[in-house]
Amino acid sequence: MVKQAMVFASVLSGAVILGIVGWSAYYERQQLAKVKTQLAEVQSSADQAAAHAMQLRQELTNSQVRIEALIQEKEQANRTQRQMEDQMRATLQSKDVTISELQGKLTVNILDRVLFASGEAELKPEGENVLGQLASVLTQHTNRQVYVIGHTDNVPIRASVFSRYSSNWELSTARATSALRYLVEKAGVAPTRMAAVGYGEFHPIADNTSAEGRAKNRRIAIVIVPEQFNPLESPTESTKPPPPETVEAPPGDIAE
Repeated sequence: MVKQAMVFASVLSGAVILGIVGWSAYYERQQLAKVKTQLAEVQSSADQAAAHAMQLRQELTNSQVRIEALIQEKEQANRTQRQMEDQMRATLQSKDVTISELQGKLTVNILDRVLFASGEAELKPEGENVLGQLASVLTQHTNRQVYVIGHTDNVPIRASVFSRYSSNWELSTARATSALRYLVEKAGVAPTRMAAVGYGEFHPIADNTSAEGRAKNRRIAIVIVPEQFNPLESPTESTKPPPPETVEAPPGDIAE
């Protein structure tokens, strides 16, 4: 009996040892599989991170290319703007014509005595000559919008049977339209670039209490706006982004 008991105990001990060994092997396999899974997940995350990093590097490269292109475009626009301004100043040398630039808008102010007789909106030969000189520059820069804006002093128009205009509103608008029509119909400026408006007496640049100030206020302003700024163009007509704010009226006096 003792011998049998010892044999049974030995067998039992062997079985226990085999069980422990088997369990250990199973546990190790499970742990190994778990580790492999974790490694695969880590590798996948690393691959995704590397791909994302590559995408970010490509986007950064593309952004740098776009920035450089925009800088070059801006520099070219500035050169073109300076060239146009220099051409204007060289072409329109007169004490009755002033040229100013502000925020990319180029404004040419022409006193009314050059263009029109008193109280009239029909161009004088001298005025046609000045507008023709102006058009010779405008036709070289075909990507700019042009506003022709009429201004008067604050002296009311006396209504009479001989008066063609009942107020400074009508006179300033008629003069702006007359100048615009000459630029388009006689001087060859594209009509799609043009707009006319009359401001009457309400945008003075000088004091209306003196004769000299009133003379400065009676003028036609030709405003040439930057290429990227065209409030008359709908989004469907251009691939350019719209201006940052809505413009309800031509910015005639901004650059004056």
